[in-house]
Amino acid sequence: MDDTRDSLAGQLMAVSAVLSGAALLTILAAHAFEEFGGYAPCPLCLQERYAYYFGVPAAVVAFFAARSESFGVARLVLVLIAIGFLINMGLGIYHAGAEWKWWPGPDTCAGGFDLEWGEEGIVETPVIRCDEAPWHFLGLSFAGWNVVVSAALAGLAFWAAARRT
Repeated sequence: MDDTRDSLAGQLMAVSAVLSGAALLTILAAHAFEEFGGYAPCPLCLQERYAYYFGVPAAVVAFFAARSESFGVARLVLVLIAIGFLINMGLGIYHAGAEWKWWPGPDTCAGGFDLEWGEEGIVETPVIRCDEAPWHFLGLSFAGWNVVVSAALAGLAFWAAARRT
């Protein structure tokens, strides 16, 4: 019985570490594109980061829960991570669809912005639109890649939560 518990703990710990690392690398890549690549995020892009901000520390919690053999807690946290990334995947699909003009994006992303006042009057405020993809790789935009990564992380988290041995 101890070998089974040790095996399950090891599997859940490994998956939690992979989830945390992959989510962390993804959010760091988003920030690198922003800081070094000059790609400013639109409001939807910023919302799509929430799942990663939740997923990284939550996966650490799942790791330590599995390590202490609190498998119920580890599974619950993994299910919550999976749900978060499924929701994020849906948001990414909506965002990518708006970029491809399959449906309209939200009003807040279609060019409306708040004016910013400086010492000399209105300061130029760049408009970051959610319905225009500034970058593509292998035919997918940032939003499209978010769908792929979110689906993979959700699937991995659900798979781990369903593990019994």
